[in-house]
This record gives sequence, C-alpha cells and structure tokens, in this order.
Amino acid sequence: MSPIPDKAHSLVHVTDLVVDFGETRAVDRLSFTLDRGAALGLVGESGSGKSTVASALLGLHRGTGANVGGEVRVGGIDVQEASGAELRRLRGGKAAMVFQDPLSSLDPYYAVGDQIAEVYRVHTGASRRAARARAVEVLDRVGIADAVRRARSRPHEFSGGMRQRALIAMALACEPELLIADEPTTALDVTVQAQILDLLHVLRAETGMGLLLVTHDVGVAAESVDDVLVMRYGRSVERGPVREVLGAPREAYTRELLGAVPRVDSPREASAPVRGDVVLEAVGLRREFGRGKRAFPAVDGVSLTVRRGETLGIVGESGSGKTTLGRMLVGLLDPSAGEIRHGGDPSPGGVRAGVQMVFQDPVSSLNPRRAVGESIADPLRARGEHDDAVVRARVRALMERVGLDPAYYGRYPHEFSGGQRQRVGIARALAAEPRVIVCDEPVSALDVTTQAQVTALLAELQEEHGLALVFIAHDLAVVRQVSDRVAVMRQGRIVEQGSVDEVYGAPRQAYTKQLLAAVPALDPEAAARRRTARGELAAA
Repeated sequence: MSPIPDKAHSLVHVTDLVVDFGETRAVDRLSFTLDRGAALGLVGESGSGKSTVASALLGLHRGTGANVGGEVRVGGIDVQEASGAELRRLRGGKAAMVFQDPLSSLDPYYAVGDQIAEVYRVHTGASRRAARARAVEVLDRVGIADAVRRARSRPHEFSGGMRQRALIAMALACEPELLIADEPTTALDVTVQAQILDLLHVLRAETGMGLLLVTHDVGVAAESVDDVLVMRYGRSVERGPVREVLGAPREAYTRELLGAVPRVDSPREASAPVRGDVVLEAVGLRREFGRGKRAFPAVDGVSLTVRRGETLGIVGESGSGKTTLGRMLVGLLDPSAGEIRHGGDPSPGGVRAGVQMVFQDPVSSLNPRRAVGESIADPLRARGEHDDAVVRARVRALMERVGLDPAYYGRYPHEFSGGQRQRVGIARALAAEPRVIVCDEPVSALDVTTQAQVTALLAELQEEHGLALVFIAHDLAVVRQVSDRVAVMRQGRIVEQGSVDEVYGAPRQAYTKQLLAAVPALDPEAAARRRTARGELAAA
C-alpha cells in the first residue's frame, strides 16, 4: 500500500469520514486524498454515498441534522472545525461545486450573467462593472457563443448543455483550486456530454485545478480522471489509477459494475429477423409548435413501422424530436399532418389502450399522493373493471412480475428507489395489456446496474407477451444492446435507419458517425484518442 501523502500538501485530505442520517449510515469510515491538479472519480451505484461525500467536502451537511465524523480538509481548511465565515470563503473561493441539475441550481428570475457576477462580488468585493465583465469572460471561456448578449439571458433560454456550461462558468469565476462535479452529464445527450467532458479536461490543463468527479457512469470516469475510487454502501471497495481499475479490477464488485456497462463495440448475440405483423405504423408524421411565422416543426415527415416482438430504437440529440414522436405514437399528441395506423387501421386520435408509455421520470409521472398500487390499477379501472378484489389481485400479480413486493401496494412513490419507481411505471403500462410499449428514456437517470436490470426485465416481458417496443434514448450503447432496428433522428427527421448491425457497424451518415464517436470509451487511452479527434474536428 502506498503511503498516505502529507495532508499539508494535499488539496483534499479525508480521514475516516462518517456521515449518518438518523439510523442510516451513508458514508462509513472513508479515507482518500486528492493532490493539487489531479482528478479523482468517485464511482458507484445510486445510494453508494458518492454525493454525500462531495457535499461533506464543502460542509453542506452542517445544519441539516446529519451526524458527520472524521476529518475533512480542503485547501488546508478543516471543514469540520471551520467557522461560518471560513466555510463561505471555502465555497466558491477555494472549492466550487457543479450539480447534476443546472435548472434547479440557477435562479429562474435572474439573468445568468447577473448570477455569476453576484458570486464573484461576494467572494472578491469587486465592483458591479468588474463583476459583470468577469461573468462575460468566464461564459466566453466555457464556450458560450456571443457571451455579452447571452449573459443577459435567463436560464430557461439556455439549452441543457448551455446551462451546465453556465454553472461551470460560475464555479470558475473565483478561480477555485478544486472543482467538484456531481453527475455533471447525467441528463445530457452523448455529443453534449462529450463537449462538457472535453471542457473539463481543457480547464484542468489550463488552470491546474483539481477535479473530484462524482458519477455512476464508468465511461465518463474513463474519459475524465486520473484515479478512480469505487464506492459501495458508503465504503471504499477499490482505488487506483483509472487504467488499472478499469482494465484489471481486483474486486468482484468492480468487475460486476464494469460488466453491467453497455458498450457500442461489444459483440451482440445474433437475433433472428423479426417477421411479426406490423402493429404500429407512422406515415409522414409532422408536428408543429407555435403559430404563424414562429411555427417550427419538431417532427417533420417521419415514417416508420414497428412489428410484433421487435424493438425499434430511436436515437438522437436533445431537440431532435424523439420525445415528440413518441408522444404522437402513443396518442398524447395529435400530428399536424400524416397519420398513425394500428394493425393497418388509421387511428382516430387520442390515447389507445394497445399502445402504452413508460416515461423518463417516474417521479413526475406518478401521483405522489396516491399509493403505487392504485396508480398501477388505473388502466384496469379505465377498462371497466370495478371488482376491487379482482383489481387488487391483478395489480399484485403485476408487481410481483416486475420484481416488486406485492406487499408494497399501499406505499407511495417517495418510498421507492429510482429503479423501483421505473418498475412501477412498467407494471402500469402492462396493466392495459398493450401490443406496443413506447419507452421514453426509461433508464437515463439510473445507474448502470439498475439500467441492466430494467432492460433485462423489458426483454423478458417482450418475450413473454410478444410485445413490440419503441425504445427512445440518447444513450447509443443502451439502444444497441436492446434494439433490433435503429432510427437516427436529427432536427425532426429520420436521417438513417436499419438493423443495429448496419447502423452501428457501417453508418452511412456523418451525423451518425459523430454520435458514435461521442460515446464514452472504457479504455482511457481510447478516450484520449477520441478527445483529440473531437478537438481536431471542432478546429477544422
């Protein structure tokens, strides 16, 4: 075991950190160091304690009722013993944090530039004019085009990737020694994710700041850090150079974590051609939003077919029209032009029981004031089943089939994990006995092991019931794993479609090649080569 560096020379020095929330121990005697200018990835499943550790570095548990023990030093400051004034100097001055959801981290009422300027003024005492100039400077530095004008924009006027860049700009304003990035790319599509990771790499090289990256995505860690610390149940499972940990993991749990990661280049089992009847067909679908001169097509002339027993994957960047298309297929949106056919018959419009949807965010798609059992029962009652005993028996059977304890019928959504809530959504969709299920980003917010469990469940249900699946996702590796055919969308149109092997093995369109090149690589050397290639392409 290598000697522990002198805490005086480490940027971050954590010794025997313990964090308890009531009777729950979230972090259990964790120790690690991070040197100045180095990058460390905290990797693990949801609930492993990663974000709790990140918050402890800035003293964010103070006043929350959490019980924090052990020693935490950041930039020479003892976080546990620091006064309120010292903590304020630490946050933003010596260390800054970029959170997972930039929309909830930015004030919707104030211009982005004003928010960055305010942070700069608080920590430096600069004048308003100097602070505004600094805000424009850092926005330009993180790649926001026309930074002078965009500094006056409010958060809702920025895309997801731009909002994340704005948060990074805010973090950089006071030139911190440490940047803590907590799942900074989870909600972003692959190309924007690659841009953010490339940006963090460049900023580290230029500023010499240290980086603590919290992520459940092992590929993101491979792209971004020097060392990896794998966490489970609040404890350290394995730590070492990223090349060693990902290339030759010592611990069984690390190997299990890596085994669950979907890859675009891994061998696939050959699947038999799908020859089932066409159960869903879209012909020339178009959907416009806005009116008059401001109208724009979110989906523009899309035609596709879905057969019984097959999975059609739909991929593309945010704003490509994937979700709008999915909502039209289900009947939640009516097309402006074109038609949808079910079993060859034109649809009269509206939601049909034969096509159900599993949404991206199971929290917002479930009523927080209703027991999950009642939410699953809704399709049964909508079909006219009023015998309460029959409904409850059917719901319990569905819960058991999707891997939930039927005894949880009366529990509420907040009592379930993210993966469990997604299983509730799948059970609710199955209750209507559909022929087609449209899955809109069903695993994008889940860690890799939970992703694997949910996609395996969908495959089992498809086999049992002969379901057709439309799997909408920005994660090309997941889509490759689950799909028979793939359609690539860009700016509301399908630019390429075919079998998985055709589209992934020999893409015809430059856009498809660009998407595939942005997928994180588990090999750090391959990740570095891809980063260089992306930089050359951007400079060309």
